[in-house]
Amino acid sequence: MTNNDTTTIDIRSTTVTTTGVDRIPVACPDAGMRVLIANRGEIARRVIRACTSWEIESVAVYADPDADAPHVREATHAERIGPASLADSYLSIPAILAAAERSAATHVHPGYGFLAENTEFATAVTDAGLIWCGPSPAAVASMGSKIEARTVAVDAGVPVIPGYNESQADGDLRAAADDIGYPILVKASAGGGGKGIRIAHSPDDFDDALRDARDESARAFGDDAVIVERYIQRPRHIEVQIVADHDGSVIDLGTRECSVQRRYQKVLEEAPAPNLPAETETAMRSAAVSLASAIGYDSVGTVEFIVDATTEEFFFLEMNTRIQVEHTVTEEITGVDLIQTQIAMASGAPLPTPADTFDAARAAGVHSFEARINAEDPWRGHLPQTGDVDQLEVSTEPSVRWDAAVEAGNAVSPHYDSMIGKLIVGGVDRSSALAALGDALEALTISPLTNNLDFHRWLIRRPEVRQATVTTRFLDETPLPTATPVLGEAAGNPWRTTAARRLTPHVSELAFDSPTRDGRWASDRSTGDAGLEIRSPFPGQVAEIRIAVGDAVDESTVLCTIEAMKMLHPITAAGAATVAEILVEAGDQVVSEQPLIRFTPPANQTETPEEAPQ
Repeated sequence: MTNNDTTTIDIRSTTVTTTGVDRIPVACPDAGMRVLIANRGEIARRVIRACTSWEIESVAVYADPDADAPHVREATHAERIGPASLADSYLSIPAILAAAERSAATHVHPGYGFLAENTEFATAVTDAGLIWCGPSPAAVASMGSKIEARTVAVDAGVPVIPGYNESQADGDLRAAADDIGYPILVKASAGGGGKGIRIAHSPDDFDDALRDARDESARAFGDDAVIVERYIQRPRHIEVQIVADHDGSVIDLGTRECSVQRRYQKVLEEAPAPNLPAETETAMRSAAVSLASAIGYDSVGTVEFIVDATTEEFFFLEMNTRIQVEHTVTEEITGVDLIQTQIAMASGAPLPTPADTFDAARAAGVHSFEARINAEDPWRGHLPQTGDVDQLEVSTEPSVRWDAAVEAGNAVSPHYDSMIGKLIVGGVDRSSALAALGDALEALTISPLTNNLDFHRWLIRRPEVRQATVTTRFLDETPLPTATPVLGEAAGNPWRTTAARRLTPHVSELAFDSPTRDGRWASDRSTGDAGLEIRSPFPGQVAEIRIAVGDAVDESTVLCTIEAMKMLHPITAAGAATVAEILVEAGDQVVSEQPLIRFTPPANQTETPEEAPQ
């Protein structure tokens, strides 16, 4: 399909960034290029924007739920690749290659996620005679396994966290955990994005952590291999942006702070990383360049590190051989268009960026933030949400950039991730950038779809964020206010429900109960219950049932797991009860509010829900 009347994309400025830094022009290597984007949503639109500014053609691919999505309308051409199922569409290498052939694409840009770090896909693209807008398949392979990446890092002289990966036998991994000392981290060898990671605080936790990490890793990446390593108690997540060409030239574009995370998913990012000793920053940047050089890296990529906030030691975490979601903040402080740079170097162009670009940004003091705006309800355990976006209004201030997956009139479906858009702001220094972010969040309107705007408004008021003392444990250790206070008798009965009250938590002075931060949801904290039953908090697929009829459960019991928005979500009991009826099976598709499990109540509790006073 050819789009003869493509949507105009608003580019705030073609000459300066939100921080006021001049944009560094990247020459188009070939006006006859036609770039297929093997992705969807926000990143597909971002690549299309890069192509549009070069006045070259772009090709969108789409599964059936995305037929009317903005990226489909905005590309020069669009090709259907299959139904909603990821395996039959965005993860189908044959479907994407067939779309490339039909559209006469010359280049394939993978975006992030999906097949972006899949060696088989990168190889298939190049074997088909197309130009792969990413690093060589060999480089992707060397960093695709955390086990191999760890070995490469050690050989390159890059510090790594003490850990074990020599065997995948459960007994060997358990013994290694005992030797390393608890708490330990069990994490997937393949992939990234926070998937397949669990913490074991003691030997009693290990088996569950190993099983859950393996299960989520297998579902997300098709590989259940794991690494066991020391869990750093006060970690910061700092990453370094790498740019390298086919001639072996490698530079870095500085640091990003990504420590504000929930369940290993980044929430708020900034560049450069604040409160980082100069010697630590210099050593990390050097280590990132050394690692990239060691594997012959030849594209845009990111080397991630853990920094111990207590000792200021840093350790290699992983390398992402693709563009990052948060690449935007680096673009805003340096003026470098990383997408155009990536495409140009894939076409054989030399490094278009001066080696001292980040140093100039550091000297100027400019700063940028990115807030990930998602369809989720933070005040009910960050439950993913689906629905329509009827209204979407964004600030038009020059300090604001909005990279969105949807527009007004679109909807967020249960088939893919919950990102609505990325709110990026810049300033002449960190304090002005933070103030600009606050103003932009207040000006941003998204309705009626439930989202995390109020969460971000609350977040940036926290002293830890304002003073740049956040670690990745911050959201685990900081109680959130909740908009559903538990009142009266219901406070003593976990199986009772209360009527919801929606307030503005980031400015309210009322006292609220704080929801748990362990990633588990019970009926009274998620969707409510009719008598003693647990309902699905969102649409998804039942991945596993962990209980049987007749089992006694309590608030610590994981009843089942549901796969939604590409993550596994454990569902826990709300209190003491006995399983009376299991209404679903593993593999079943469920809708929001669908009953999953029914229970017999304890003798000292009644079943009648109590309404909170209005």
